[in-house]
Amino acid sequence: MLPLRELLEDLALQVVAGAAGLDRAVRWVHISELADPTPWLSGGELLLTTGLGVGDGREYVERLVAHGLTGLGFGTGFSHERVPPALRETADAHGFPVFEVPYETPFIAITERAASLLVNEQYAVLRRALSAHERLELVVLSERGLDGLAGALAKMIAGPALILDARGELLTSRGRVDPAPIQGELRARLQGGVRRGYAPETLPGGIALPVSRGDGAPEAWLVAAREHGPLNELDRLTLHQAVTLVALELLRRRVIDDTERRLAGDVLSALVSGDLAGAELARRLQPFGLRGRAGVLVLAPARGVRAGVEAMLTVAVRDEVGGGLVAGADAFVCALVPARSDEDLFALARRLLARVEREGGVALPAGAGRCVEAGELRRGFHEARCALEARALAANGGGAEPGLATYRDLGSFQLLLSLQDDDALRLFCDSILGPIEDSEGAYGGELMRSLEAFIECNGQWERAAKALFCHRHTLRYRIRRVEELTGRSLDSARDRIDFWLALRGRELVQPER
Repeated sequence: MLPLRELLEDLALQVVAGAAGLDRAVRWVHISELADPTPWLSGGELLLTTGLGVGDGREYVERLVAHGLTGLGFGTGFSHERVPPALRETADAHGFPVFEVPYETPFIAITERAASLLVNEQYAVLRRALSAHERLELVVLSERGLDGLAGALAKMIAGPALILDARGELLTSRGRVDPAPIQGELRARLQGGVRRGYAPETLPGGIALPVSRGDGAPEAWLVAAREHGPLNELDRLTLHQAVTLVALELLRRRVIDDTERRLAGDVLSALVSGDLAGAELARRLQPFGLRGRAGVLVLAPARGVRAGVEAMLTVAVRDEVGGGLVAGADAFVCALVPARSDEDLFALARRLLARVEREGGVALPAGAGRCVEAGELRRGFHEARCALEARALAANGGGAEPGLATYRDLGSFQLLLSLQDDDALRLFCDSILGPIEDSEGAYGGELMRSLEAFIECNGQWERAAKALFCHRHTLRYRIRRVEELTGRSLDSARDRIDFWLALRGRELVQPER
């Protein structure tokens, strides 16, 4: 900003009226002898004239003031020896600066000096903006995240800085500000389809800028303002540069989250299948902050909300624990978290479950295994799953009820899960499931899947057939074949429980190498 006062002092020109407005900024300099030059001006200009078309000056000044000009340089020694008194009076009344330009001072001297000062000022602004950009780059490179970016911006502009996601949820905030009204306004504008920057009504003098990945749909918003006064040119330039760095930081977070999610999925799959156990499993879990004792939380969301539940549980574990692993396993979403004892684990599991249910607006069945050493988490996973399914079996249909199930819900099933001898557990499973696997060859796998689906659906033919993508008559044939091979009846509660125990026990047994 080039104040008119600074330009006139540099040129040693005399102000004859409107001295109250000398701190106005000069955007550019224009020369005109028209009676009304405003159609060719956009506001903020310093106008130079010799007064050929000003008349007494009253209406002329009124038009310039109404159009937002910065001031008027009146050349004397041409059509006027002095600035007209009526023009001076009107200018004083509006605080509109008027200065006299003597005959011997050419207008070109004023335009050249103003241009030089404006260019120097713009160069200084650009240098300061470059310095600010470098400081912000260092914040990103030092991996201080969105919190570090918002904090650096708040210091640079001497005011609050906030970053919100595409739904208006607060990602970070720095400076003295209540984010709630700003979030409410953004959400209202989002419903109206806003995609461009705007001036927030809830943050006077501020600006809200969209952070986009290039497809036009903002993935976040940067909102900032000065604590005292409006944003200046440097502030606005710095904020526009910061938008790119916010986008880069969000991209970095997505890459890290995607990588961690893939690694977590790989580790969990290997854990469930038994490919990882003992010391090797403990080593693979260390990067996730799982050292020593830990436990497993298993959620069973409906298929349509599974991805959302996994994302919310990931954030909840990050906030509540600081370490841990979240991934999907078949129809479940699992969290492996550090814990010192069973009670600590179950209390944490209830907090995590309550938070996901509250944020997702859903009621979820969940199970938690007991606290074990990291290398034994495979048993913890199956115990959590068994606790969840045992509650569903006890309910006699309808699936698992919402809430957290633990080993206390296993009842007598704890006897099976407490077996530490894999050979004894394998013998129990083989005695029940062996006839199916040994007699039918490859088709035995279909019978086993049908048996498990039938039990998990609590004997409901339509639900089980739909889960298997087969006709209910096909399923009836397969279940009759299972009963023929094993000599057991799935109409019997005792036999159904034995089948369920054998299926779960088979998962617990370490695969033979």
